[in-house]
Amino acid sequence: MASHCSLSTLFPIQSQLDYALDEATTQQEKEDLVYQYLKKIDAREDLKIPDFQTGLEWLNTTEPLSLSNELAGKVVLLDFFTYCCINCMHILPDLHQLEKRHSVEDGLVIVGVHSAKFPNEKVLDNIRSAVLRYDICHPVVNDNEASLWHELEVSCWPTLVLLGPRGNLLFSLVGEGHSDRLSLFTDSALRHYRERGQLKTHSVGIKLYRDSLPPSILSFPGKVAVDHSTKKLAIADTGHHRILVVSSTTGQLQHVIGGPERGRQDGDLSEASFNSPQGVTIKGDTVYVADTENHLIRKVDLVQRRVSTLAGVGTQGTDKEGGAMGTQQPISSPWDVTLGTAGGAEDNVLWIAMAGTHQIWALFLADGKLPKEGESKAGRCVRWAGSGNEENRNNAYPHKAGFAQPSGLALAAEEPWSCLYVADSESSSIRTLALKDGAVKHLVGGERDPLNLFAFGDVDGKGVDAKLQHPLGVAWASEQSLLYVADSYNHKIKVVDPKTKQCTTLAGTGEAGDALGPQFTESRFNEPGGICISGKLLYVADTNNHKIKVLDLDSNSVSLFHISTECTDSASVKPLGATKVPTLPKSAARKDLPPVTASVGQTVILSLTISLPEGVKLTDEAPSCWALSAEVMRTTEVSVNRQHSKSGRRADRSFHTDRTWSKLHWILFFVVLSEYLWGRTGPSKVTSGCWKAR
Repeated sequence: MASHCSLSTLFPIQSQLDYALDEATTQQEKEDLVYQYLKKIDAREDLKIPDFQTGLEWLNTTEPLSLSNELAGKVVLLDFFTYCCINCMHILPDLHQLEKRHSVEDGLVIVGVHSAKFPNEKVLDNIRSAVLRYDICHPVVNDNEASLWHELEVSCWPTLVLLGPRGNLLFSLVGEGHSDRLSLFTDSALRHYRERGQLKTHSVGIKLYRDSLPPSILSFPGKVAVDHSTKKLAIADTGHHRILVVSSTTGQLQHVIGGPERGRQDGDLSEASFNSPQGVTIKGDTVYVADTENHLIRKVDLVQRRVSTLAGVGTQGTDKEGGAMGTQQPISSPWDVTLGTAGGAEDNVLWIAMAGTHQIWALFLADGKLPKEGESKAGRCVRWAGSGNEENRNNAYPHKAGFAQPSGLALAAEEPWSCLYVADSESSSIRTLALKDGAVKHLVGGERDPLNLFAFGDVDGKGVDAKLQHPLGVAWASEQSLLYVADSYNHKIKVVDPKTKQCTTLAGTGEAGDALGPQFTESRFNEPGGICISGKLLYVADTNNHKIKVLDLDSNSVSLFHISTECTDSASVKPLGATKVPTLPKSAARKDLPPVTASVGQTVILSLTISLPEGVKLTDEAPSCWALSAEVMRTTEVSVNRQHSKSGRRADRSFHTDRTWSKLHWILFFVVLSEYLWGRTGPSKVTSGCWKAR
């Protein structure tokens, strides 16, 4: 890439405009200042930037773009971002608004320039998942070696750079919180070049990857939470903007709240809506939700069938102290929630991982008191720990400690632990927050230097010698006194002994994928973001695989958690009763298949292709009997889901196991009687049969 100018040339020029805009009092005065600035800077010939390197990977386009070809004659807004960064996420709504106001044909093209922080973020498939997750609708280039970043001397995520029709520098904005100025600069530039006839109206080959995705039950599930007493599992179906409540033992879908579109409506379960909810916690018939992109905390009452807002005002807040009553208190990107107790009745407080301000907050559900602070009334929402500076700083005083995008919480209320475990994603560490006095300490990962947020890796070890890569989830197993960690960007599940500070890999190969094992070390995940535990079962939100997986700690196996697609919308589901297998004549066709080893939550599919004599077909609704037996001596009758095809009739049926493990023996009884056939009667023949465990 040829050497051109960089932002260091632009900043001294633009700084004079920035000072003048700070002093301006009216919108017209601001527009006049920008107009005069554009006339001056557009006359300069030394502000052209280098073009994109050839050979880079592009998303949301039909072909690579070039400043000298496809983007010539356009005002181009470059968004230098890395998809892990909460600040980069915060400016996406500003970009969406610009795209709504100004089309490509109007002369504006936004290009995301992905310049990765973590090694995992350099992989195109992972960037593609982020583009889908954040609903990015403009072209994105994978600048995986940060070439343009270095050429322009960019130094911060996010950085916005506005270019004129010749690829010439106009403006730059560093960090978040500049929506008004971004609109002013963009609108003025488009008007300036349109008046001079320098804008072109041609389209750019944009092809959104989301338009080719098949439908799925889950879309980028963020977090999971389980209630042991009711055996309910709450799932933040983040990409579908909804919350699912299912049976943790059978997978039966009980409630669907919200989705599939974004929204922020309270009310009946059938009317409520969310915007990319991440964190969930459940107790009995109440679900608490971190409604992340609405910047709200929500409550779902399954008995009253109501959703209500407990905290937040619906827009991103910048307050780092708090203290107002919940619905008057602005908050910023809550990422996880968990119930706890603070100077009052049990579960009188909801702890919040406030990723947007790098803090831990408390929302009082009943009267209580934080350590070293005064009484708090029910409804009060206040900062508990974290200065608001993005740091990996430990301190005995909670307000002087520093977090870096805390994204996961797990409560260990019992002694001797008595703490909140925090997945501090941007410092790639696990931290502890003492319930008694609010002291913040290091557990594993990260670095001793509080300002070093680049101490990541994939190393099993003790304390600071262990290395993680952007962990997003933690789960505390009180019976074992162990902490389980979703080491998201290493695509692993790890386990930490807080007594010895030893961190070891439990499951995952370290490579992104979607495999169930059969052993933990052979399984694969793709950026798992959430984790919870019930007994000896770990439930994992395998985010980029759009699945929930179950790790059985007894059998050392991983299985898929099957979610029934039929919603009961009730608090309980009656199990199917056992049915006696009918006695068949000796002449009946019989096909025995090998036993299948299946672990809890695993789906086993039996597929059959049945060929009938010419002119013969099965009668719709005619009964067939399928029997499944296991070594636990349990027999279940299931119905057949029939599908017609030209080559014959295919019957697929899924069986969901609710035992730790079972060896399943398949016996297929298929009886065809003359009264069930139309046309010429005759024997049926099973020409092929196979089973597939997944």
